[in-house]
Amino acid sequence: MNLSDFDYYLPEHLIAQTPLERRDCSRLLVMDRHSGNIEHRHFYDIADYLCAGDVLVLNDSKVIPARIYGKRMGSGGVVETLLLKAVAENKWEALVKPGRKALAGQVIEYGQTLVGTVESVKDDGNRIIKFTYDGKNIYEILDEIGNMPIPPYIKERLTDKNRYQTVYAKHLGSAAAPTAGLHFTKELLEKLKKKGVIIKYVTLHVGLGTFRPVKTSDITKHIMHSEHYFVPQDTEEAIIAAKAQGRRVICVGTTSVRTVESAFSKDIQLISRSDDTNIFIYPGYEFKVVDALITNFHLPQSTLMMLVSAFSSRDMIMNAYSEAIAEEYRFFSFGDAMFIV
Repeated sequence: MNLSDFDYYLPEHLIAQTPLERRDCSRLLVMDRHSGNIEHRHFYDIADYLCAGDVLVLNDSKVIPARIYGKRMGSGGVVETLLLKAVAENKWEALVKPGRKALAGQVIEYGQTLVGTVESVKDDGNRIIKFTYDGKNIYEILDEIGNMPIPPYIKERLTDKNRYQTVYAKHLGSAAAPTAGLHFTKELLEKLKKKGVIIKYVTLHVGLGTFRPVKTSDITKHIMHSEHYFVPQDTEEAIIAAKAQGRRVICVGTTSVRTVESAFSKDIQLISRSDDTNIFIYPGYEFKVVDALITNFHLPQSTLMMLVSAFSSRDMIMNAYSEAIAEEYRFFSFGDAMFIV
């Protein structure tokens, strides 16, 4: 299967630059993954498609305001640092720009509160940085000085950090938002609960590998990034019961899909409650857990396009994307949503 099979043309004006005033007012394209039939609704209509007993699985990872700006000690040159993940106490793997100046031993001052020392340079160019600071938790410092690591295709400044968080975000650790969940409001979640929908959470800390382009023409040769997940016991029990009783498991976002498909065996037994996963889902994959998927519209030639194509078919997904473009849906992180049933 070739990379070009997952390419499409998107007019630039359809890339959403800002979130809508109301989260659940985004548009919703509903597609039957077996017939390809399409309906056009709004996200607040999602309750019409969910039933009592459905298990709705959401990723409650919280985005770290991980983009920070500092100055190299000595020269005073400006350094942009994007923290990717904690690797040890006070040590983080990070992307640094300009990288050619951030060699091992370089000290970087981030304002008055945070100092980083580059300990090593990894083979992929990422840096391992050790931080020192006084008093506060590093997450509190990042909340004060950090910026949300919004994707590079968003050019507008984000004025409210919370709009790049889901309303149920809980566990700090992501370098990017699980964006399918951005459409939910607390009121909408409460409405679903009252209808009898069983809402459960997993945690998968999203890394920037999510946005890393596929560079091999043969997609099967692509090496997938690794991300850490956790499945609580109550979520495990809800999924096992639903599958045994023929009720649907509906994942919100590709990160939730990757979590449950990694965590459970074919006979729906938990393989691991907490682990790293580099699962790569593309057409031909046999889904074990997921019965329906709420997702955003994804970048051309991305692993996320391949995942949604595996859940339906490449032709149906491409047709749905063509219709979304014709109907002027908003695309990518702050864009509209798709429900594949």
